[in-house]
Formats: sequence, C-alpha cells, structure tokens
Amino acid sequence: MAKMIDDRRVVWLLGLAGLIPFIVTGVLAWTAPSSWQLIAVYAFLYYSAVILSFLGGVQWGMALSHHIDERASISRRLALAMVPSLIAWPALLLNLSTGAWVLAIGFILIWAYDASREGRAGFPGWYLPLRSLLSVVVILTHLLVIWRLKYLSG
Repeated sequence: MAKMIDDRRVVWLLGLAGLIPFIVTGVLAWTAPSSWQLIAVYAFLYYSAVILSFLGGVQWGMALSHHIDERASISRRLALAMVPSLIAWPALLLNLSTGAWVLAIGFILIWAYDASREGRAGFPGWYLPLRSLLSVVVILTHLLVIWRLKYLSG
C-alpha cells in the first residue's frame, strides 16, 4: 500500500512538472522581450506536440499491458493511440495560430477519450482527476498563446 501511495505521488509530481514548459512559454509569449516572444510560441507549440504524442503513447502502453481483456478493445485502443501523433505532427506544419488550435483540439479529444469508459479501462481511479487537471491547464495555456498570436501577428 505504501509503495502505491509513493508511486501516485511521483506520477502527480511529474505530471505537474510537465506543466512548467506550457506555463513558462505561455507567459513568455506575452512578457519576454519582443524578439523572444515568437521563439516562446514556437517552443510552446513544439512541446505541445511532443506531449500530445506522449498521451497517445500512454494509451498504447495500456493496451499492451494486458489489463484489458476484450481483444477488440485492445485493437481499437491501439489504433486510437496513434491519433494524437497524427494530429500533433501536422499541426507543426500549419501557420502558428491554426497549429495552436489543432493542438488544443487534440488535447480536448484525447482528454474526452481518456474520460470515456474504454479510455479509463485499466487505469487507477486517481488517473482521471490528474489527467483532467493537467488537461485543463494545458488547454488554458493554449488559449493564452492563441490570444497572444492574435496580437503578435496583427
């Protein structure tokens, strides 16, 4: 029992630490010297694409962990686990504002899947509250950057 509590604490701490680049680059897009603001936006979008792809990997790992009994569910989950990467990479090829919107929508979609019965299967009960908190912050930082892009380009 003590090990499970320690593992949960580590996962929460790492999850929260993963928000730091979103928050820092989102704030820097507004507050850095003007010559650095665009760099902050690019750093934000690249990190966003990496993390969105990582979330697909989380589902891929769960499908392969054999915590799911139904074969069709495993195959569907493996296929769906590829979607975040297929959203994230092309988003980086779009103009900055469109790419930021596509990434934000990708986070909303994977969050919705994670909240579904199939998406939650195999995860501990505390995982969805963590994912929800992280997703809300990530989506809000995307909106902050999208708002900044409106003024940065205009």
